Amino acid sequence: MQSLFETSMYQLAQIFLLPTLGLISLLFLYAFWLLGQFATQSWRRRAGGGRPLLKHYQAAPALSTDELDVLAHKLIEIPRIASRVTPMLGLVATMIPMGPALKSLSDGNLASVSDNLTVAFSAVILALIAASITYWIVNVRRRWLSEELLEIEALRGAAA
Repeated sequence: MQSLFETSMYQLAQIFLLPTLGLISLLFLYAFWLLGQFATQSWRRRAGGGRPLLKHYQAAPALSTDELDVLAHKLIEIPRIASRVTPMLGLVATMIPMGPALKSLSDGNLASVSDNLTVAFSAVILALIAASITYWIVNVRRRWLSEELLEIEALRGAAA
């Protein structure tokens, strides 16, 4: 009975390898897309634009500070989630092939061990690169949005 349970868990875990690798690939591409978007926003900020909170405030000056704060959180929510989830997926993608690798090792099939470990370590490397990029972008954008909130408060103080 225990063997059936263990076999079922093993097979269920193997089902998640391809979706996990697919998600890591998508998040890796997303990280580089986000990097391009970040570079564009950085260039716009140097030219005096690229300030989304300030733009919303100018369009609707009645927005409260709390509403602007919620908007700031919305602006960095998806990249923030990506920066947190990607390393977890990397760990999952590392651990799933370890079972077959260890089984192949016990069977003396070193080629299969190598194949499984290649998948495991490649996945975690791509996941960590993607997580590093998104984490860095989220932190810089958080600072930019905080600066914009201060600018808006200064504009409100000057108008009052």
